[in-house]
Amino acid sequence: MSPQPRPGADAGAPERAAAFAAPAIEPAARLPWAARWRDYRRAALGDDLVAAMIVTILLVPQSLAYALLAGLPPVVGVMASLLPIVAYAAFGSSTTLAVGPVAVLSMMTAQAIVPAAQAHGVGVHLAAMVLAVEIAGVFVLALLLRLDVFAALLSAPVLHGFVTGASLVIALGQLPALLGVSARGSTLTELLESLAQAPGMAPHAATAVVGVGALTLLWLIRRYGLRLLRGLGLPARAAQLLARMAPMFVVVLAIAAVTALPQAVQGVALAGRVSLGEGLAFTPLWEAPAGLWLALAGPAALLGLVAYVESLAVAEALGARRGERVLPRRELMGLAAANAAAGLSGAMPVTGGFARSIVNFDAGARTRVAGVWTALFLGVTILLLGELLGALPKAVLAATIVVAVLSLVDLQPFREAWRWSRAEFGLMVLVTALTVLAGVKAALLVGVLASMALLMQRTARPHWAEVGRLPGTEVFRNVRRFAVETLPQVLAVRVDESLLFTNSRWLAETLENQAAARPGLKHLVLMMSGVNDIDFSGLDSLHQLDRTLGARGVRLHLSEVKGPLRDRLAASGVLDDLSGRVFTTQGDAWEALARLGSGASASG
Repeated sequence: MSPQPRPGADAGAPERAAAFAAPAIEPAARLPWAARWRDYRRAALGDDLVAAMIVTILLVPQSLAYALLAGLPPVVGVMASLLPIVAYAAFGSSTTLAVGPVAVLSMMTAQAIVPAAQAHGVGVHLAAMVLAVEIAGVFVLALLLRLDVFAALLSAPVLHGFVTGASLVIALGQLPALLGVSARGSTLTELLESLAQAPGMAPHAATAVVGVGALTLLWLIRRYGLRLLRGLGLPARAAQLLARMAPMFVVVLAIAAVTALPQAVQGVALAGRVSLGEGLAFTPLWEAPAGLWLALAGPAALLGLVAYVESLAVAEALGARRGERVLPRRELMGLAAANAAAGLSGAMPVTGGFARSIVNFDAGARTRVAGVWTALFLGVTILLLGELLGALPKAVLAATIVVAVLSLVDLQPFREAWRWSRAEFGLMVLVTALTVLAGVKAALLVGVLASMALLMQRTARPHWAEVGRLPGTEVFRNVRRFAVETLPQVLAVRVDESLLFTNSRWLAETLENQAAARPGLKHLVLMMSGVNDIDFSGLDSLHQLDRTLGARGVRLHLSEVKGPLRDRLAASGVLDDLSGRVFTTQGDAWEALARLGSGASASG
């Protein structure tokens, strides 16, 4: 069943999107695509065109900036915002997800392609293309082998810590371009080492003025622009969209200043002319050496995991707000197609971007065709204005990156983690620090391993409780929390975790000790309502527990075993060897064992 739209969502959007997806075609129509076009034009064309124009305004500075962040020519960022968008529209499932270069993926791309390109004597552009195609291959492999579940390896603490750390290190990495300092590095450690090697290095005055000025203006618009526009009487939606166009306004202002006052900005590094012709002049993939493909295979798997998690999170968040269903496997297909298109068209790795997707959503995009219009508008814009972009200072692009990524720094998850779990709070801080100081690979590797360690620690000591019956009911609760009745010769235990190799031996030993501490015990009942699975180690421990209890004259019973698990136990013959019985409910176990002569007593 499709989810219902949340309050405040556009209730008509699903119907309009559905009308495009499965239009009612007149029986006499011989051109179904013509009928689909009529339905689309009537239901969604206007909204998609408006959204595409607004997103294009955002994409121009953003595409250039993220290409520079990846260590690539600006035009590569433009190419990454053309065909990949069209490819995702053909195969993806989200109607509002906007695909292209994003900050975190661009930083990870730089860290992957620069050393690989240097080691194999090729350009970073070719390395970026190879990386994009390999990421597409990772998505296809995950699709075929149903490996999309591996996205769960990035737990919430790891993801929050990684995004926070990546945002900080990206912002720090833009300071040299912002101030006109020649320091280099992809981590804080590398930046400090670079600065230490050139003591006395001073910022370039004109570059610092331009960069800090652009940064201040962008921050002021982000902080107060919406409030100012609302104060001028603009409707809320129009004011919000205008405020989000701030980067384009600053870009236009910077280009105008450089053009009008060339002497005042002498020595300021410029982005350079952006030409689609130059974007299409790239080394073909088949000329890439085999060693380069092998060197980038590992980074491709890591970037693919991060790209999938980030994109799926954005798509599902926006889909929930509109009452639309996002299909994870279709998202894999869409991202695979987008990255394949990126690699084959001379672009860089792409994924679903948070900022552009939010703008696409708020601008009213109704279908994925809005992405096709966006690509078309962006291509036309670059063809007409590519020469003017040659006068854009790199410091302005650095300022747009700083403002964009710092908006991703959210301390609320850290506060919530501190209140909920100090261990997970520590993990979040650790991943943040490692991302800033040691780089993405080390941070994610340690984060995933630490998450697995925390999981094993929790499952290794599963919660269990002795239970008794609430008087006059068929409800069984923890004897330490409720006033319940118990049977003197019966120990009833509820297990709240699957029996796996990580915990089964400890649980069996714990129950053996509990039984040994009760000399008159005749029956031990395992209430298994919380057990979803038993692996072979758990099965072996269950056998051992039954034998140990039997040597003491205690019978082992099971109750509330879930249907699929009970079928497996019966098929394996385990239930035939059990010393006790298998009861459908804990109430049945109580009644049966009470009839054997053991009277009830109060507990708790």
